[in-house]
Amino acid sequence: MAQRYRFGIEEFERLFQGVTGVELLDGEVYQMSPIGPKHALVVARLVKRLTEALGNQALVWPQNPVRLPPGSEPQPDIALLKPKDYWEALPSAEDILLLVEVSESSLDCDRNVKLPLYARSGIPEVWILDLSENRLHVFRHPKEGLYTEHRILLPGEEAEPLHFPGVRIPWLTLSAW
Repeated sequence: MAQRYRFGIEEFERLFQGVTGVELLDGEVYQMSPIGPKHALVVARLVKRLTEALGNQALVWPQNPVRLPPGSEPQPDIALLKPKDYWEALPSAEDILLLVEVSESSLDCDRNVKLPLYARSGIPEVWILDLSENRLHVFRHPKEGLYTEHRILLPGEEAEPLHFPGVRIPWLTLSAW
């Protein structure tokens, strides 16, 4: 009988060091979707807007890994982190204020694999930007592995990060990005 093998974070980092385009999710290695021009531009503009809006209140961490023990090292498109030095170790759940996933071809994985993982890890807020439907999904308040709040923002509405009341990030139509 065939048996699946689950990786731990340290083993994943050792075996896949230097390998691009993979992430560890619940002990399994996933090949990430290629980043297209629309996805790349939206991430770049969101990074710029978040950096301008938050200044030194948070570290904007684009397309870099975060550690979610015991068996996950995802690479969200953007993470807002508590402002501190991450020289010695990758950020973990207690460092994360907000995660953003930009979904062009990865919506199924972002919603059904990553989102539950983030909720189980206690990430307080996750935004999933669905490029195909032009919707921003805001998930907040994880409890027992689920997010208890889900809002859908339409173009023209503003997103306000949970940890930064009063900071408003306009959500525009894709053509306006």
